[in-house]
Amino acid sequence: MIHFYYNIDFQLSDESNFSTWLTQVAQSEGYDILEVTYAFVSDKELYELNRQFLEHDTYTDVIGFDNSVGKNLQGDIAISIDRVRENAHIFKVSFDHELLRVMVHGLLHFCGFSDKTATEKSIMGQKEEEKINMFHVKQNSKSDV
Repeated sequence: MIHFYYNIDFQLSDESNFSTWLTQVAQSEGYDILEVTYAFVSDKELYELNRQFLEHDTYTDVIGFDNSVGKNLQGDIAISIDRVRENAHIFKVSFDHELLRVMVHGLLHFCGFSDKTATEKSIMGQKEEEKINMFHVKQNSKSDV
């Protein structure tokens, strides 16, 4: 089961589309989603989570708290909507595309993918694009974020 929590003026237009997509992403990597919560928050709130739990004194776009066991994914993924907007502008992509990227990025970490090295970052980027394309195909080319 996937839950969505909003602590900022933002809401997904159709949560069921996102749940279906994220479930299919996990299954495409050989995993099942037991229980994952996506929390959409402000830059300030994610910064505080980053400092408190990871001891990182930096802003970021997504943080995952992975409690998965074996092939059953569970945990919390916090996303800064402020940072998604800013990154979309910086990278010259749509807000929708950047939101999909960070949502799947967090889930891919739960599936065992890392992004510490240059090689891992390259693989993660390829996986992100592959999974974003799944959203567009599964939604009949609609990106109703």
